[in-house]
Amino acid sequence: MTAPPPSDGKTVQAPAPRVRTASLGTLFLTVFIDLLGFGLVIPFLPGMARRLGASDFVATMPGAVYSVMQFAFIPIWGRLSDRIGRRPVLLWSIAATAVGMAFLGAASTLWMLLAARVFSGIATANLAVAQAYIADITPPEQRARGMGIVIGSAFGLGFTLGPFIGGELSRFPVFGREGALPGFVAAGLAAVNFLLALRTLPESLPRERRGQQVRRASPIDVAAFRAAVSVPGVGAAVAINFAMVLWFAGMEQTFRLFTADGFGMSDAATGHIFAIVGIVGVIVQAGLVRRLVPRFGEARLVQWGVAIQAIAFALLGASPSFGGVIALYTSAGLIALGNGLTTPTLPAFASRRATPSTQGLTLGTLQSAAALARAAGPLVGGALYAAIDPRAPYLIGAAGLLAAALLAVARLRPQPASA
Repeated sequence: MTAPPPSDGKTVQAPAPRVRTASLGTLFLTVFIDLLGFGLVIPFLPGMARRLGASDFVATMPGAVYSVMQFAFIPIWGRLSDRIGRRPVLLWSIAATAVGMAFLGAASTLWMLLAARVFSGIATANLAVAQAYIADITPPEQRARGMGIVIGSAFGLGFTLGPFIGGELSRFPVFGREGALPGFVAAGLAAVNFLLALRTLPESLPRERRGQQVRRASPIDVAAFRAAVSVPGVGAAVAINFAMVLWFAGMEQTFRLFTADGFGMSDAATGHIFAIVGIVGVIVQAGLVRRLVPRFGEARLVQWGVAIQAIAFALLGASPSFGGVIALYTSAGLIALGNGLTTPTLPAFASRRATPSTQGLTLGTLQSAAALARAAGPLVGGALYAAIDPRAPYLIGAAGLLAAALLAVARLRPQPASA
């Protein structure tokens, strides 16, 4: 029942807009610090594995096992957040991230490095929860903008500052070991993040909307997968996202090896390239996407973004013999442009086709497929790099992305942003 109005006849209104604004701002800070810590370890992780005795293929394993754990736990955390709320799941994830990063900083053997990445993969499988949080507090027509500002900008800033800082920190050994300092710094950031979130992050899912969908918390829940992809457009979005993340993950985990073998670059110099990627990503996702979505819609931006990435991968593969360092930097910028167009718009496209009670399920399915691609990508990229040629992950990836772009043109139907 609704409480009667005051005796003077005036209606008391709840300060909902203020709560929603604070939630987005706090969530942005939470995701940004989380991704900043993740970005710190990107430039040196494959090289660190090499120094611990790993082959080129095994050097991609830390990235693979990290994503295998994300694949397993993204649906668990996503569906748990549908049942008990977003806040407790996010708080657990942030606290566990601090432990995992400290373990990474202390790793002195290859098995310790792999174990640290396993634990961190479990801890950081929270992206679908963050996306569901945004979907909880934004209307459908503003969802792409909200995801672009929070998720996209946090990714861009995390990859702008994280790899650059991580590359610089990797210059300074701790206890005689290179690469330890970024792990410890990332652990400290996660600890600060936990304290901030504990104090300022409100719950976004009302009690009456919790537990409406009871499903198995399994990454291979066929019934849940069918329910999600049965919605027109969502199945194609999952397939496109899988292809895009597969080849991007293969590039990301072999890129440090590629810059060392093909161009003689250091960890720090490679971190500078990742910083450029992050800067372009911020400009595109925080500024360009929100202006383009009302005019062209999410589907069209996904089509353009995947096509641009296909061209960029081809240029990256050709860079050692065609264009050199200029081609290397140009291809990195184009990858950031294409990825920036698709990162916020693809989940927004899928989210707008889900009901309020199945946001976690739909976005969890999208991110679970992406996590599987992230797990397979380093293995595929590492195998192609070691067995065929250092350029193979990028040239073959260009062909795979071209196929994904054609699928996007055929199956993603453009629509007005207000639909």
